[in-house]
Amino acid sequence: MRVGLERPQRRDRAGGGWRKRALGFAAAALVLPIAAGLTSGGTAVAQSLGTPDSPSTTQTAVGTVNHVDWLSDRRVAVWVNSPSMGIPIQVQLLLARDWNAKPDAKFPVVYMLDGMRARDDENGWTLETDAEPFFADKNVNVVLPIGGQSSFYADWLDQNNGQNYKWETFLTKELPPILESDWRSTQTRGVVGLSMGGTSAMMLAARNEGFFKFAGSLSGILTTTTLGMPQAISFAMADAGGYDAGAMWGNPTNDAWAAHDPYLLADKLKGMSLYISSGSGTTGPYDQPSAIPGISTNYAGMGLEILSRLTSQTFTTKLRKLNIPATVNYRPSGTHSWPYWEFELHQLWPQLAGALGVEADKPACSPSGAIAPVANNSKWIGDCLTGQYSVAGGNAQDFRFGRIFTSGDGTHPVAGRIGGAYQAAGGPAGVLGMPSTDEVALNDGRGRFNHFQKGSIYWTPQTGAHAVSGPIRDEWAKQGWERGPLGYPTADQIKTPGKEGLVQSFEIGAMYWNPQTGTNAVQGLIMKKYAELGYENGWLGFPATSENVIKDNGRFNRFQNGNIYWSPATGAWSVKNGPVFDAWASVGYENGRLGYPISDQFDIAGGVQQNFQHGVITVKGGKAVIG
Repeated sequence: MRVGLERPQRRDRAGGGWRKRALGFAAAALVLPIAAGLTSGGTAVAQSLGTPDSPSTTQTAVGTVNHVDWLSDRRVAVWVNSPSMGIPIQVQLLLARDWNAKPDAKFPVVYMLDGMRARDDENGWTLETDAEPFFADKNVNVVLPIGGQSSFYADWLDQNNGQNYKWETFLTKELPPILESDWRSTQTRGVVGLSMGGTSAMMLAARNEGFFKFAGSLSGILTTTTLGMPQAISFAMADAGGYDAGAMWGNPTNDAWAAHDPYLLADKLKGMSLYISSGSGTTGPYDQPSAIPGISTNYAGMGLEILSRLTSQTFTTKLRKLNIPATVNYRPSGTHSWPYWEFELHQLWPQLAGALGVEADKPACSPSGAIAPVANNSKWIGDCLTGQYSVAGGNAQDFRFGRIFTSGDGTHPVAGRIGGAYQAAGGPAGVLGMPSTDEVALNDGRGRFNHFQKGSIYWTPQTGAHAVSGPIRDEWAKQGWERGPLGYPTADQIKTPGKEGLVQSFEIGAMYWNPQTGTNAVQGLIMKKYAELGYENGWLGFPATSENVIKDNGRFNRFQNGNIYWSPATGAWSVKNGPVFDAWASVGYENGRLGYPISDQFDIAGGVQQNFQHGVITVKGGKAVIG
């Protein structure tokens, strides 16, 4: 598989892997139609618990960016320091189709909310559906919050289960300024959610009037305060991660329940574009039938989808009474599962596009010139998304799964994690320049790379993709690239803090550059000792040599102000430049009668001492004595 196409594998929909994630209400769903206060006509009777509270108007601190990880040229993970939650929150972005081609353009935003069993590493929309390639030709920035299991994307009354949930504040107050200032996003927004996220989409849209222009609920539970629903939600949250609904909105009589009920907030949705869908719970085209006619093997998903249908019907009845239009798609079959939500995403897109003011269809384009034969011979890169456009040093064109660049160094595709690292390094205008090779698989069966005019990017599944350039790349190449002693890069090159220099981490150490010492590698247990002594900001300073092989399979590095020696028998120890080192040198270093050091230098009464395998060196009054 190409790293250029590196994206999560879709789960086997017949194997039940997705079921566990989606079925937040699980067992409760099978009994809830009886407990939901249904009339004989199948309509839920809403039990109003009071007037919904409006969202807090208290001034909220803006989030700040903790760090950014480019996953491809148009998929990026952004960790945002949330003042309200007190931790960095990961948000992944799928950037708009014209992000690269029109660097001055800004784009509307679509929030995609996850289900009850939201994971902490990736949003279900990219894990379980084709959302990433689907949005590739859409001119919107897609926001995928990561985490929030059982949260309903709400501000909770209390901390619980190790979480301080303040999702509404984060999504509507802390995150938007970052999207607008750093990610060329406008204030034109839509929100789509499935299951718990469908509930939240309608709730957030109603509680934050004017924030969203579109809200879509796919199999959402849209009445949360009717008879039996708080208890069902409580059961589901306990099942999905062990959360206490009382920490979220208090006991069922607390006004906070009513303040977050889409049914009771329905009048706040006037003027919005709305989309509501659910299946019937019976076996559909994406379900595995059981031995009972009309019943799938996804029993919990059947019950939950019935509940979604009933609450959605109650909600849409309320919308009709309020003369609020909505697109409603009640499918004749189908359970509570990802294939149907993927289908609904495709169905709702034209309406969402219209609400956000973007074209629903991809503009016509085709590869041309030098790019055409490369695109035609690289079917994995998919169809074109843009026409050709100018970049520093040449031209580029965007495709569904990457980009193709053409310059005096040829025409080459760049994609996947390597494409993301290229973006992080500034792309054609950055330190690497234009690509000079295609993506190449290495003989170890593990790594891949692209060379560029002024550097390279190397990738493995274990280390990720990282650029290597300048004198560090030159020395790494001299030592054998990834086959040399350091292995693959594990981080990008950075400036050394406090002193002029550069450093880059590799699998088995690091490479340092400094104007006085040049470029040298430190690795293994010598690197561990160097770290204990403060790296280049410690008394040793920068390395002045790479690792050298010496007696009995030992190693040493020379540094600006001393040395570190290691052997299998003695471990790694430092020796400062000065009287101790000079005395040790006078008797032949490790090859002489003292052998290797077995301690660092330490203070004694009136001086210092260092221990060696076969003796000691003491210094008092500036005079070294070997004993």
